[in-house]
Amino acid sequence: MMDDMTVEVTIVDHPVAAEALTHLRDENTTNQFFRAELRRLSLVVVAEASRHLPTVKTRVRTPLAETDGIALASRPVLVPILRAGLGMLPAAMELLPDADIAVVGVQRDEATHQPSEYVAKLPSRLDGRHCIVLDPMLATGGSLEYGCKLLAARGAPQPITIACVLAAPEGIAYLEKSGMDLHIVTASIDERLNENAFIVPGLGDAGDRQFGPPH
Repeated sequence: MMDDMTVEVTIVDHPVAAEALTHLRDENTTNQFFRAELRRLSLVVVAEASRHLPTVKTRVRTPLAETDGIALASRPVLVPILRAGLGMLPAAMELLPDADIAVVGVQRDEATHQPSEYVAKLPSRLDGRHCIVLDPMLATGGSLEYGCKLLAARGAPQPITIACVLAAPEGIAYLEKSGMDLHIVTASIDERLNENAFIVPGLGDAGDRQFGPPH
């Protein structure tokens, strides 16, 4: 039932994450350094986002004896929201090397700020597959709502986890009305959105700062 759906928010509290975020915010950071620091920060954020992945017990033999171990219960699915989410993918793949990769391309209309899909490559069914959505910026929440609803429609178990660098209060409030059970993991909740729906103080356009302007 929609009334039972919740949005949980976890703010990552870690000095490495805080330092990397400071470098990402700096307007003088080059594209190359921005990509490196986004990967560094993503390692911490995705580690926290994957904290509650279901596991099963297993046995393993060391060079000296047999002992108990843990394995992931199923392969998770990493879902970068193009194009900015691609910068978080290498770190996520390093932490979860057996994960499947699905991609969702959603672009925001610069006038209306509404999302529109231009690509979606997803498994036909996601039942029992824990999904971690990667998007550095939770601004209005429109693109992330769109992507998460695509996953939910294919049977992805909830809560669906969103790993991001920054979140705006307006975006969190928007997702709270989405009718989905979500867990947002972010390095910071910033002050607000400006009139152009950019996060303030933010870090600018995460896609442009990684890859350069699109034209």
